[in-house]
Amino acid sequence: MSDTSSSGRPAGARDRDSAGRARNARPRDGLGRPLPYGAGGVPRQPEGVVRTPEETVAEAQALLDGGKPFHAHEVFEDAWKSGPEDERTLWRGLAQLAVGLTHAARGNATGGARLLRRGAGAVEEWVSDTGVRAPHGMDATGLAVWARELADAVERAAESGAAGAVDAARNAPRLRGGA
Repeated sequence: MSDTSSSGRPAGARDRDSAGRARNARPRDGLGRPLPYGAGGVPRQPEGVVRTPEETVAEAQALLDGGKPFHAHEVFEDAWKSGPEDERTLWRGLAQLAVGLTHAARGNATGGARLLRRGAGAVEEWVSDTGVRAPHGMDATGLAVWARELADAVERAAESGAAGAVDAARNAPRLRGGA
């Protein structure tokens, strides 16, 4: 019996970040799926970055356009966790939209549709509670419509037996209109 795993690390050892927190160091693909140690992957988004709303929207849009909704979710999650309390529902909803697209792109129709609808509901709830229809220039109504339409399409495909992964870049929303 070996005391090391196939990665060369001690068996049972956990990956840790520079602060000592458990963090999986395996490389990831563009949809956030773990790859084997030593494989090439997509650089991960740094966690805990405080950005302005403008920077958040621009960075998330670039990642969505590049077919990396998992990474866009991490950008939205930073805004959710570091932003003002009264915007947390908005940023959480946007993170859920990105994760919903991630699941749909991975071929998980049920999880993708569920998260797309949950995110649409959170964005709509925030708009209803605040009366702000274009937070930080984003088309909140258009994003909710995009999410529900994609959820419906993913479910229809699954029901017809034609289920498969959606193209994350081709199906990415336009955060500031044209979703």
